[in-house]
Amino acid sequence: MRKDQRESRMREIEAEAYALFAQAGFENTSMLAVAKRAKASNETMYRWYGYKNGLFASMVAANARVVRDRLQEAANAEVPPLEILSRVAPVLLEMLLSERAILLNRAAASDSTGALGQLLALRGREDVLPLIDAVLQDAVREGQLHPPDDGPLPALFMHLLLGDQQIRRVIGTMPAPTKAEIAAQATLAISRLRALCV
Repeated sequence: MRKDQRESRMREIEAEAYALFAQAGFENTSMLAVAKRAKASNETMYRWYGYKNGLFASMVAANARVVRDRLQEAANAEVPPLEILSRVAPVLLEMLLSERAILLNRAAASDSTGALGQLLALRGREDVLPLIDAVLQDAVREGQLHPPDDGPLPALFMHLLLGDQQIRRVIGTMPAPTKAEIAAQATLAISRLRALCV
């Protein structure tokens, strides 16, 4: 199977896994159930993912890839760093507040071993945040921003962009935002970042 075919098939399998997680939760979803729903063999499931945590890690990485791809696309356009950030911010926010991200975060929050949380950090935050940091540092070098006196710039940006919205989504006290709300929040975050880091 060609790499692109395998990637496409993995996304199909993972879409079925998300559907099962939504119905029964991560803990109550078996690899066999995912295989049956996705019409995949057990051999394929274990060869591609290993065990269920491998499936979880692949799902997190696929979410992060959306943001990485948009960052690369903006960087290739050779626009100023804050323009890159403006283009990526709504994509990042939409991903972090998506139903898929919320299902993954709920699974990690309910895992008493902490293993899923570690995978979520490693394949998500620790994969994407350094790329955001690089854009912010470019903005500093070009004089578009000045680093804050108290704390790292990426942490400030993420606070302005996301705040407590993801945890509110995870615990069910906030509905999924609309695209217009996401765009407005991303614009506000960039505006506040400029105001705080002049």
